[in-house]
Amino acid sequence: MNTPSIHLMLLALLLAVVALFCMLVGAAAGLLARIDGATYAGALLRGAVAFAGSATLSLALLTFVLATL
Repeated sequence: MNTPSIHLMLLALLLAVVALFCMLVGAAAGLLARIDGATYAGALLRGAVAFAGSATLSLALLTFVLATL
C-alpha cells in the first residue's frame, strides 16, 4: 500500500471539511448579523471576519495535530 498517497488524500479530505465548516460559520454569522439589523454590507463583513477567524483557528489546530503525529 502506498502510504504517501493515503496521507495526501486524508489531508485533502481534512482541508475540505475545514473549508466547509468555515463557510458554514461565515454564513451563520452573516445571517445572524442581518437578522440583527445590519446592512447587507455589514452582514457580509461580519460573515467574512467569522470565516477568516474560524479558518485561522481550524488550520492552526490541524497543523498542531499533524505536527504531533
